Amino acid sequence: MIKLFKNLKPYTLSIIVVMVFVFLQSFSEIYLPTLMADIVDTGVINGDIAYIIRIGGWMLLIAVIGMISAIFGSYWAAKVATGFGRDLRTKVFTKVESFSLEEFDEKGTASLITRTTNDITQIQQLVVMLRLFLRAPMLCIGSIIMAVSKNAKLSLVLVVILLILTLLIVLLSKKSMPLFKSMQIKLDHLNLVLRENLTGIRVIRAFNRDNYEKKRFNEANLDLTETAIKVNKLMAILMPLVMLIFNLTIIAILWFGSIRINSGSMQVGDLMAFIQYASQIMFSLIILAMMFILIPRASASAIRINEVLDIEPKIKDPMIPEESELKMEEGARSEEGKRGYLEFDEVSFYYQGAEEPAIEKISFSARPGEITAIIGGTGSGKSTLVNLIPRFYEVTSGRILVDGVDIRELTQEKLRAKIGLVPQKAVLFTGTVAENISFGTNDLSGDKIIRAAKIAQASEFISTLEQGYDSQIAQGGTNVSGGQKQQLSIARALAKHPEIYIFDDSFSALDFKTDAKLRQALKKETKKDTVLIIAQRVTTVMDADRIMVLDGGKIVGMGTHQDLIKTCEVYREIVASQLSEEEWS
Repeated sequence: MIKLFKNLKPYTLSIIVVMVFVFLQSFSEIYLPTLMADIVDTGVINGDIAYIIRIGGWMLLIAVIGMISAIFGSYWAAKVATGFGRDLRTKVFTKVESFSLEEFDEKGTASLITRTTNDITQIQQLVVMLRLFLRAPMLCIGSIIMAVSKNAKLSLVLVVILLILTLLIVLLSKKSMPLFKSMQIKLDHLNLVLRENLTGIRVIRAFNRDNYEKKRFNEANLDLTETAIKVNKLMAILMPLVMLIFNLTIIAILWFGSIRINSGSMQVGDLMAFIQYASQIMFSLIILAMMFILIPRASASAIRINEVLDIEPKIKDPMIPEESELKMEEGARSEEGKRGYLEFDEVSFYYQGAEEPAIEKISFSARPGEITAIIGGTGSGKSTLVNLIPRFYEVTSGRILVDGVDIRELTQEKLRAKIGLVPQKAVLFTGTVAENISFGTNDLSGDKIIRAAKIAQASEFISTLEQGYDSQIAQGGTNVSGGQKQQLSIARALAKHPEIYIFDDSFSALDFKTDAKLRQALKKETKKDTVLIIAQRVTTVMDADRIMVLDGGKIVGMGTHQDLIKTCEVYREIVASQLSEEEWS
C-alpha cells in the first residue's frame, strides 16, 4: 500500500493544507476542556462573572476556529481523494492499454475491470479518511498529555485501557485481512459470471439455460455474501467492545476521581476536563478502529492494483525507433514496391503454458498488388498467424518483416498505422455509423466515408436507416445484423487506406452475392496494396494470387487454386467438403 501511496506526491501541498486544518481542529478540541476547567475551578467557585465571560469568549473563538478548520479540512481531504482516485484510474487504464493480448489472457477482462473500478474505490475511500487518520493520533497524543497534566495517577487507568484496545484491534485485523482479500477475488468471479451472462444472452436463451445461469450467478453471489458476512461479523464485534470499554473507563475515572476530589488532591473542574480528555482519547481510538476496518480491505485492493501496475508488457517499443523507420523509408525509395511488403521468416509461436506451438516455422511473402489467402481447418493457426502481424502477440522465434524491417524494431503505433485489420469477430462501438467507419482516421471527410461504405457494399443498408450515416450504433452493434457488422468493419479498414489489409474470416456472415461483389470491389481498390484473406469458404479464396494451406500450425501447401487441387491433400479435402466436382475449377 505504501508503494501505491507514492502516487500522492502531486498532492503534497494539499496534504500539508489538510494537516494544518487538522492541527487547528485538534488544538481547539484539546484546549477547550482546559478552559472549561478554569471556568469551573476559578470563575464559578470564586463567583467571578467577568472571568467567566472572558474565558467563555475565548472558548467561543476557539470553537469557531475548530469548526472552520473541520469544514475546510474535509473539503481538501475530499479533493485529494477524488483527484488521487482519478489519477490512479488513469494510470491503471493507461497500463492496461499497453498490455499485449497475452497479459489480457493472464489477468482476465473481468478482473481488470474490477481492479480499475471497485479496487480503486476502496483506496479512494481510505484516502477520504485521511483527515480523520491524521486527526486521531494528534487528538489521542494531545489528550493523553493534557490528561497526565491534570492528574498523573488517574492517567494509569487510560494506560491499561489503551493496551487492551490496541490488542483487540490487532487481533481483529489479523483475522479480517485474509477475508478481505478473498472478497475481492470472489467479486472478480461474480463479475466474470455476470459479464458472460450479459454478453452471451442470445446463446443462453437459445439453449434454454436461463435457470442454469441464474444458479451460477446465485452461487457466486452467495459465496461473496457469505465471506462478506463473516468479515462484517468480525467488524461488528469491534464497535460494541470499544463502547463497552469506553463506558467502563468513564465509570473507573469517576470512581477514582471522586476519591481524589474527596481527599483534596483534585478539583471538580479538572475531573470534568479529565473525563473529556478520556472521551477524546476513546473517540480517537474508535476512529483508529474504523481505519483498521478500512485498511485491510484497502490493502487487499492495493496489492491487486500494484499487480497490474507492476506487470511489464512483453511487447515494447524499441528504444531508438528512428533508425528502423529511416531504414524502411530508404528501402521503399530504393526498391520499388517494397512499401507494404510482408514476410514471415521461420516464425513459430507458443501460447503461454502450451506444450505444442500454435504455428511452427512459417515462412512466406506477401507482396503489394497481390492477394494472399490463408485457409485451413479449425485450430490450424490461421487467426494466430494474423495476430502476430500487428504484434498483438510476440513471436516466440523467427522474424516478421514489414517493408524489409523486423516489426520488433518499429513502434507499435508506426506498425499498426500500416495495417488495416478486420477481425474475425466484428466489433462496433457506440456512436454513429460515420464515426464507426472513420474510427481509424481522425480527419476523414464525408465523401471518403461514403466511398469506403460503397466498396464494402454497406451503402445500401445504410441508406435504409432513418438517419443514414448519422444513425446511432448501439453498444456492441446489437441494432445491426452480423453481416452488416462485417460490412462496417470492412469499411472501417478501407477508410484507413493502409498498406496491408488483413481480413480474418471477415466475409463469413455475408451472402454469396454480396461476398462476390465485395471481393470484386476490393480487388480494384487494393491494386497497390498487400491483401491477406483468412477464410473458411473456398469460393472466397479461389481467385487469390497465392493460397496458403495450414494444418496443425504448419504450411502443408502453397500455390494457386489449380496447383493445390493437384498437389495438396488437405486442400482437396476442404474443397470437396464445400464444392461439387463441377465447381472445383
